[in-house]
Amino acid sequence: MYNEKEILKQFGRNVKAERVRLGYSQEDLAEKMGVNREFISRIERGIQNMSLIKITVLSNYLETDIHNLLRF
Repeated sequence: MYNEKEILKQFGRNVKAERVRLGYSQEDLAEKMGVNREFISRIERGIQNMSLIKITVLSNYLETDIHNLLRF
């Protein structure tokens, strides 16, 4: 089983992989989402938790299926 920290860290790695796949910087993604770069950084480092709705929105900005972000 995964604990909360492991889930957040893996989610962050998945987000970063999809962002890099698109060639986006953290700044690029943050601008598209209307958030600051630090928010994206916290997600990718596994510090920031997100609601399922926000994860769905994020998957749309990353042009990927939500399942790719939720692979554990």
